[in-house]
Amino acid sequence: MAAPMLRGCCLGRCWALACIDSSSRHGRGAATGFTSSGKRGQSFVAQQPLLTAQKSRKGEHKWAAVVGLEIHAQIASNSKLFSGSQVHFAAPPNSLVSFFDASLPGTLPVLNRRCVEAAVMTGLALNCHINKKSLFDRKHYFYADLPAGYQITQQRLPIAVNGSLAYSVCVGKKWRQVITKTVRIKQIQLEQDSGKSLHDELRSQTLIDLNRAEGQLRVDANISVHHPGEPLGVRTEVKNLNSARFLARAIDYEIQRQINELENGCEILNETRSFDYKLGCTVPMRDKEGKQDYRFMPEPNLPPLLLYDTASLPAGADPQQVINIDRIREQLPELPSETREKLIQQYGILPEHSFALLNEVGLLEFFQNVIKETRAEPKKVTSWVLNIFLGFLKQRNLAVNESPVTPSVLAELLNLLDRKVISSAAAKQVFEELWRSKGKTPSQIVSERKLELMQDEEALERVCHAVMEGHPQVVMDTKRGNPRAINKLIGLVRKVTHNRADPTVIKEILEKQLSS
Repeated sequence: MAAPMLRGCCLGRCWALACIDSSSRHGRGAATGFTSSGKRGQSFVAQQPLLTAQKSRKGEHKWAAVVGLEIHAQIASNSKLFSGSQVHFAAPPNSLVSFFDASLPGTLPVLNRRCVEAAVMTGLALNCHINKKSLFDRKHYFYADLPAGYQITQQRLPIAVNGSLAYSVCVGKKWRQVITKTVRIKQIQLEQDSGKSLHDELRSQTLIDLNRAEGQLRVDANISVHHPGEPLGVRTEVKNLNSARFLARAIDYEIQRQINELENGCEILNETRSFDYKLGCTVPMRDKEGKQDYRFMPEPNLPPLLLYDTASLPAGADPQQVINIDRIREQLPELPSETREKLIQQYGILPEHSFALLNEVGLLEFFQNVIKETRAEPKKVTSWVLNIFLGFLKQRNLAVNESPVTPSVLAELLNLLDRKVISSAAAKQVFEELWRSKGKTPSQIVSERKLELMQDEEALERVCHAVMEGHPQVVMDTKRGNPRAINKLIGLVRKVTHNRADPTVIKEILEKQLSS
């Protein structure tokens, strides 16, 4: 991944796009969904055996799948991992390239402190063991977007190892049963990003941008299938998946493809494949290179990376010159699992609702700001935010921060509802109007459209009486104990009052008049 760095004094030269004939690419393809391909930065590998959904017929063996994910995540930093060149999304090609990035002779890597701190924090968040000593290695291979002919990575002794990530899955009726599962994290390593290849199919050319790949998250999925109790099968690697949806589709397809191949007497090749998101299938790219093909060797230009904790910190050490693991641990933000538990305990909301609030960017903050400004019960706020507010956003393909309805405005609307100034139906009308009439308050809309609940109980009693006289058969059905009949009377009264009467009050008046 692009592991950008602290701002340095390296020159930001603009280099022309190099032109390479596409026939020399040796089958290396683009990232899924884009016309460009990119590579690494900080990555970790997670492995979890998965039972496939393949149903076995009588006499057949079940299949089990093993999936290992290599996740390339871009560190949020101002400059690159080993040079002072800036990192800026959508910058002109080759406008952020230092002499080191271009692999000019005599240039040396300088490790970015911010990237190391981010890797340590990631390791702590994923319950990893942080190695106080880690090493850098050279991974050799020839490719046009890697001008040095090798990539600096951490093959032998990475910065963090042996972690785990617990996650919850909603199952059962209405997804209300929550099951916790755990996936193992093999390692987290800092790794230099390669350049980005831009494929011009019209001219049969490939252009190279050494700004570095700008994808924030990419995943390579290693997949194999086997019969439980037998040795693991031959694995394939599906490269450069850039969304959770494509990842799931690629894994599902590849598992089923391998099962079909084996059941038809064929062999699984140890190969690299790509996912064609249009066709929904994986396609071969090239044979898998073994580790020996990369000719790993220690990086001679970088000394071992030494980290400390409070107990091992040298006396009188300059805090700017060392990295303290314990200090980074203190800076860890609240993790999602902790936040979800707090939401459940503090507001009494359902577990699946806590997931929904965290899964949409900005939604939790919106919810909490509404809670601060309204007297409505948290469960009522949750219902409005997740069902009505979020529904409107999705219909219009908007992010939370693009909503014309602010937390303060929604809080005011819920206060009107809580004080029984308006009915639930009227509140929804007001909400719809708020999306169309930017700048108006809920109170203004209620006043303009005369949506207040009827406060004159005597007038409401007269309306109820008139409705009952006009529908004697419904009244008769109600007296016979038909529960739907009373609801029909309530609906008729609400229609006459233009939804300005409280259904609870209507029911009380109707029951009183029916019993008299």
